[in-house]
Amino acid sequence: MADLDKAVATQLANIEKKAGKSLAQLSAAIAKSGKTKHGEIRAWVMEHYGLGHGDANTLTHHALKSDGASQAAGASADDVLSEIYACKKAHLRSIHEKLMAAIARFGEFEIAPKKGYLALRRKKQFAMLGPKTNERFELGLNLKDDINDPRIKRQAPGGMCQYIASLAGADEVDAKLVAIIKRAYDAAG
Repeated sequence: MADLDKAVATQLANIEKKAGKSLAQLSAAIAKSGKTKHGEIRAWVMEHYGLGHGDANTLTHHALKSDGASQAAGASADDVLSEIYACKKAHLRSIHEKLMAAIARFGEFEIAPKKGYLALRRKKQFAMLGPKTNERFELGLNLKDDINDPRIKRQAPGGMCQYIASLAGADEVDAKLVAIIKRAYDAAG
């Protein structure tokens, strides 16, 4: 929870630097744009400020929340995680927390909440994480190198990630797995 909030705050600060405007100025410009739908706003932000998809998406969520225009779009990081790890999936959140704590030490990256998981990206996506089923957590990695770890399986071409690791508990997040995630992080930047 706190790690996700911290990462989003860092991303928003980086967006201010990239755009050369404060969040208040960016939100005001978005309000004046006449765009009301999330996708329209995101595309407008990408075009006018040269931001990538992840940054534009985060800025759009922030602007909609600050304007009160969309309760759903303005959901807090904790709300997003509570939805992803609801009910029978709640026990898998400890895996998520341990992974995010390790990944946060790598440096800057964007977090894009999706339906049921989080996508992590730098210049390109390097990982996705979330519950696959009520009993299985899935870590997807984008890395062109070969990975020599029996927990990590190569995927067929054309999927969201080149590799998938199925995890059952936070104790499986060890130094070897974190080192492999770091390789994917470095390759994406």
